[in-house]
This record gives sequence, C-alpha cells and structure tokens, in this order.
Amino acid sequence: MGSKAATFVILGIYVAVMIGIGFYTSKRTKSTNDFMLGGRNVGSWLTAFSYGTTYFSAVVFIGYAGQFGWSYGISATWVGIGNAIIGSLIPFFLIGRRTRLMTKHLGAKTMPEYFEKRFDSKALKTAAALIVFVFLIPYTASVYNGLSRLFGMVFDLGKNGGTIIIVLMALLSAIYVTLGGYKATALNDFFQGIIMLIGIATVVVLTVQKKDGLSAAVDALNGISDSSTPENTLGSLFGPDPLNLLGVVLLTSLGTWGLPQMVQKFYAIKDDAAIKKGAVISTFFAIVVAGGSYFMGGFVRLYCTLDPNTTDKTLIEVANGKPVFDTMVPALIQQALPNMLIGLIVVLVLSASLSTLSSLVLTSSSTLTNDLIKPRVKNFDDKKQMLCIRLFIAVFLVISVIIACNKNASISTLMSYSWGALSGAFLGPFLYGLFLKKASPAAVWASLCTGIGITVIHMTLFSFGISAFDGIKQEVIDLNCPLNLLSPINAGAFAMIVSLLVVPIVSSFTKAPDEKVVKDAFNSLTIKD
Repeated sequence: MGSKAATFVILGIYVAVMIGIGFYTSKRTKSTNDFMLGGRNVGSWLTAFSYGTTYFSAVVFIGYAGQFGWSYGISATWVGIGNAIIGSLIPFFLIGRRTRLMTKHLGAKTMPEYFEKRFDSKALKTAAALIVFVFLIPYTASVYNGLSRLFGMVFDLGKNGGTIIIVLMALLSAIYVTLGGYKATALNDFFQGIIMLIGIATVVVLTVQKKDGLSAAVDALNGISDSSTPENTLGSLFGPDPLNLLGVVLLTSLGTWGLPQMVQKFYAIKDDAAIKKGAVISTFFAIVVAGGSYFMGGFVRLYCTLDPNTTDKTLIEVANGKPVFDTMVPALIQQALPNMLIGLIVVLVLSASLSTLSSLVLTSSSTLTNDLIKPRVKNFDDKKQMLCIRLFIAVFLVISVIIACNKNASISTLMSYSWGALSGAFLGPFLYGLFLKKASPAAVWASLCTGIGITVIHMTLFSFGISAFDGIKQEVIDLNCPLNLLSPINAGAFAMIVSLLVVPIVSSFTKAPDEKVVKDAFNSLTIKD
C-alpha cells in the first residue's frame, strides 16, 4: 500500500470514529445544559484533554511553530513552557474552583451570562455575546488555514484543493458537534489528545534524528545568521530577540484566562478533586504538545531556506518581502518523516484542529442562542434552543470558511487578533469578578472598550493595507523600538495587560453592583462538594 493510500485509510478510520462518537453521545444529550456543558459532570481526564486540545491546534503546530521557530530558534520552546505553566497549570488552581462554583450557583452557562449575573447588567451580556461571536471567527479561520496548508502538501491538491479541504473539515466538525454537543467534543477531545501526544513525540524525535542528533542540530542552528539574526543565537537559551519572545509567551499563555472557549471547561468540571487531577494532566499534555511543537519548530531553518542557491533545503515562498511562515512546518515534515508516517501527522494536525474547532463553534453558537436570542423570544424551550444552537453552528462555520479561503491573512495574524480582542476584553472582568467584590460594571465596560479598541485600531493601521496609513507604519518602523510595535502578537499582549490594570483602577472610583448581588455571587464560594 502506498503512503497516500495508507493516509486515506487512516483518515477514513479517524472520520468514522469521530462521527460514531457523535451518534453515541447524541442519545445522551437531552437538554441545553447537556448540550452546552455536559450536565456539569465532566471528569478530570476528559476536562484536561478537552482543555489541552482546545488550546492547541494547527495554529500552533503549523503557524506558530513555523513562524517562531524561524524567528527565535529553539528558544521558541519557552512559549510551550509558558503555555504549560501560565496557560494550563495556574488557571486550573487559581480560577478553576471559583469558576465552577460561581457559574453553577448563578446559573451561568456562558461567559456573557456570567457577566450579566455577576455585574447585574443585561447590556453587558449582549455586548459580550457579540464580541464572542465576531472575534471567534478569525481564530476558527486560522485553524482551517493551517489544515489546508498541510493537506495541500500531502495530497498535492492544486490551486483549489485547500478550499475543498476547508469545506470538508467544516462539515465534519459540524456533524459531530451538532449531534452530541459538549459531550461529543469532550469524548472526541480525549481520543484526539492521545493521537496528538503520540504524533508530536514522533515528529520531535525524527526532526532531531534527521540532523544527526540534538547536539549536532543545535550546532548547525548556531552557525546560521542573517541581517536580523546574529550568529550563535538560534541555538541559545533565550534566542536572538528575548523581548518580543516574551510578548508571544504572554499572548499565548495569559490569554487562556480570558477566552470563553477555555474557561468554559471549568463550568463543566465535576468537582474539586477533578480540578486538581485535571491540572496535572493538562500541564503534562501542554508540555508534550506545545513544548514539543515549538521545540520542533526551532529547527525549521535546518530544513527551509530563503537562499535559491541552497539545494539541500526547501526554498520557502516569499510574499511582500517576508517568508511565508505557514509553509515551513509542512516542508520540515516532508523532509524529516518517512512517507509511511505522513498519515499519522495528517491525523495529528486534524485531531488538534477539529478539537479546537468543535469548542469554538459550540462556544459561539451557544453564546448567541443563550445570551441574544433566548431573552428576546417567548416560549423558547429546550427543543427550540437546541435547534437554534445547531443553526448558528452552520452560520458560524460558513463565515469562518469564507475568511479562511482568503490566503492573504497568515495563521498567526488571524489567531493573534482573535485572542487579543477576546482576552483583552474579558481577562480583567472575568478574573476580578471571581476575586474582587468591588469590581464594577463600569470597569467591565472599560475593559471591553479598551480590548476591542486596541485590536481594531491596530488592525486598521497595520493589517488592512490602507495606503493612507503608510506614513504611520513607516514612522513606527523608523522608531527602531526593540519591541515590534507592528506585531499583532504584541498588540494582543498589550491589550491583556491593559485589561488587568483598567478593571481595578476604574472599579476604585465607580459603583459596584448592588450589595445583595455581590453577596449572592461570593456566597457560592463557601459551598463544599
């Protein structure tokens, strides 16, 4: 059997299992609470794997690993370590229990509904729901983009092949999410997570082995230099650009604390014991998957080149004077792995991506239905809610597919603006809402405005290609600031820091919600399992 035939067989088995899980869980999904939160009775293993597989997708494995591996060498591994400690371990212990207890007591199924009941404001719920829907779309598009890059390489699909793959993946994710809701995604995430662990470990070992072992590979990296990368830095501990590397760590790690699709995992977890066990499992998962992806990406320069005179590496496409980062990891995989293992990697990236997609579409469609439609429609029973959620799943996926088919936007740019807007808007309000009784509705509004404002302004000035702003771009470049102000990654990290500062500051001179509302919310934290 040829390598492509073997890949098709593996894919066929994988798709059958995914759809089978969807049908299996559909029989156990009886209400919107089941569909959206799995009945709030999800155990540690399923929660930890669901958290990890939602966290890491083709965006990390294809887009970020390639871009940051090229820019920072093996020091990009710090991003994976930050994802494990700041993005996985700390939130489980810091906000896991409080989130579970407070949202359950308040009857909040989504982040916007939490804002409504914690801060006694229906307007906040409406605004937050719109933000969730709008800014989860580019993240979803970035995942599809990563999938199409890898499938296009493996199957040589031609000009329109990527679009076909994007549409097929959208249909697959829609089928099993529509059938089983949260239970289907959690069970699928566990199965997909195992594939990701095995696949990443395999790629890392073969990537280093192909270049004569770790020591030789690091020495080879240190011998590479160009105008922006001094010699002996790509194989060093902190790389050629530690300051901008820190921005990547902050965006991709701290951001999880304010992302609705991430914190919603804590709404559904069963009890305190599951949170503690889940923290350990999710941290291990992140170390292997994220740490392994970025470590592997650190060696892309040994497999890829911009020099047309170099024949032992893949010549990388250049667009607008910059290398196309999204093509680097597929090029590495093609060189480092035997043909018979390509199928494993295809399923690895597909697993990582579909698990993330399922959480994104479920979060978005549930939020719109629960927070925008339900309050405005009379006699909106469980059956009608379930139908509405499923319809919005289709709408969300169609819009995401249209954006993903535009190849002008890179994976990392789409993901950075999505995370920057969402976590820049929600991080401070959600975190302080759990701990600070004086947190005020005005402070939440301030955070929503600054998070979205910073993101939209940066997009307009630096990413939309509007010629009127060319002068501003040039002025920023001429500053020679050690922190890359043009980067959407740094803009997102900045928005998150602003959110953490603006909420306590504005709360200090504005009115908190009614004392009864605050007392009721914090009384929930005294409840024991």
